[in-house]
Amino acid sequence: MILHYGVQLLTEKVPVNEKIAERKTIVYRTLVDPTVVKIAGEKLKNKLFVRFGFLKPKPEEIQFVSIDKYYAPYILISAKYMIDYCRTCAYTINVEAKVREVTLLNQKFKPEETKDPSSRGYKVIKLDGEENLLYADKASLILDKSGREVPLEQLPSAPSEEHPEKMLVELGDKAKKLEIAPDADLDIVRSRVVKRPENIKRIAHELFEVDERALIYTPIYEVLFRNVKTGEEKAIELDGVTSKRIQQK
Repeated sequence: MILHYGVQLLTEKVPVNEKIAERKTIVYRTLVDPTVVKIAGEKLKNKLFVRFGFLKPKPEEIQFVSIDKYYAPYILISAKYMIDYCRTCAYTINVEAKVREVTLLNQKFKPEETKDPSSRGYKVIKLDGEENLLYADKASLILDKSGREVPLEQLPSAPSEEHPEKMLVELGDKAKKLEIAPDADLDIVRSRVVKRPENIKRIAHELFEVDERALIYTPIYEVLFRNVKTGEEKAIELDGVTSKRIQQK
């Protein structure tokens, strides 16, 4: 039996049903004391001024200048997509060459001659039908302030402040602003999971659902050091939740 799929019959532009969760704002609490951050920075400072990949300055040549804290925004978004649809198909069934008529489901079919090499010595009957299929996909993304996807490990877990909106107002410029459009996260995750098949006859049910959407501000310490011999200044960024160094891209 040979199966052939029909061409796309859903010619009109049917919008996808959407269910979008409201985006919430979360501000992580700072769990690391500035003194601990300064100590961590002192342990790493010599790596900032390495020359030719191996020449390191003496520890006393690198002096602490300042420590500052700001809040970096990340977007967490989780979505899923499902489509229940039907497509046309045609079944070709081989029957013995001597068969004059076939009755299937109370319908009579006349076998036809075919030039298909795989059906040599047989006649065929063709049945038009419709198949029901279900396609589903999901994705969870973490985006930085520029809309670039980052590993989940880059965003730590921490207790959150009780009044995040109020705190953001108090932080002012220390809370960095997003550089992407307000709904860019929706567009990114939608393009990832919404994959409508091409050979659709009709859609029984279709849904794009965002079940989690959050704007998360996490504290980051910036520790500045100066090479007293050259006057050059460089900074180390450390996570205010874990005290781990944040690798610059």
